[in-house]
Amino acid sequence: MQNRALICGISGQDGGYLARLLLDKGYEVWGTSRDVHMGNFANLHTLGIYQQVNLLSMAPTDFRSVLSALSESDPGEVYFLAGQTSVNLSFQQPVEALESISVGALNVLEAIRFISYKSTTSQDEGIRFYHASSSEVFGDIAGGAANESTSFCPSSPYAAAKASAHWIVSNYRAAYNIFACNGILFNHESQLRPARFVTRKIIDTALAIKRGEGGKLRLGRLDIVRDWGYAPEYVDAMWRMMQHEEANDYVVASGVAASLQDFVEAVFACLDLDWREHVVSDKNLYRPVDIAWSQGDPRLAYRDLGWVAQTTMPELATRLVRECSKDCEEK
Repeated sequence: MQNRALICGISGQDGGYLARLLLDKGYEVWGTSRDVHMGNFANLHTLGIYQQVNLLSMAPTDFRSVLSALSESDPGEVYFLAGQTSVNLSFQQPVEALESISVGALNVLEAIRFISYKSTTSQDEGIRFYHASSSEVFGDIAGGAANESTSFCPSSPYAAAKASAHWIVSNYRAAYNIFACNGILFNHESQLRPARFVTRKIIDTALAIKRGEGGKLRLGRLDIVRDWGYAPEYVDAMWRMMQHEEANDYVVASGVAASLQDFVEAVFACLDLDWREHVVSDKNLYRPVDIAWSQGDPRLAYRDLGWVAQTTMPELATRLVRECSKDCEEK
């Protein structure tokens, strides 16, 4: 049981990298998707691990489905990475965001309580639970760096859903003595990001321009500031949280802030292109509410978990250009 993990939302970027990490550590890995027969598991194929994981269909908003998945996989650790992942989409589908994230997390915690905690009073005796919280819960922190004590001020349906799920996790930890933790991850990118994410849009368009296919890269605000990191490093922080002697919540970030313009400039520079000749800031692409400044303070994760980000933003841009360029050549 202690070396068997269930990843809810295994088909996404973090789910794929986390599955690979756990397999490398000798885990038996199970993963869920809403429909494993219709799901897109391209990331697992890209990482070469599709045949090594056990897949289950699970609808996070259906308690019976969640209970069935946990009973069949019998995990020692559950990582809840499922639910809506797009801030932009949450403005169009706010109810789906709230249900898939907050109700999904609640159902998994309740299933864990039902299975593991009927007759136990120790966190060490039950299933451990990780929830993918988000830096979006803090909203705009106006030039500062958010830590675990920073107040929440969500500015999108997605952020409100993550904040709700975050406090549900904290409540279950306190009320039912469940080992449950929140990983408050700031922006973390990789070649596995879908095209709808801005980092992948920037890189794919820059590569197309480099190939001579022309066109302009149209983005919203370029002055927004984010804390950028590399996804494979961040899933290691998730695992470390689950191995700690006590459950807690942790900010996972590089601790360094850079604007979207800085990221764009770094990507185009990797291809010997002047971004100013190819990029347009389009007000039609502005979000209804956008966060101007988002930066994390990861000192607690370093103190308790020994975790620190290794990849700087310029290094991240170079790595992503190289990896995505290789993907294009292979296709």
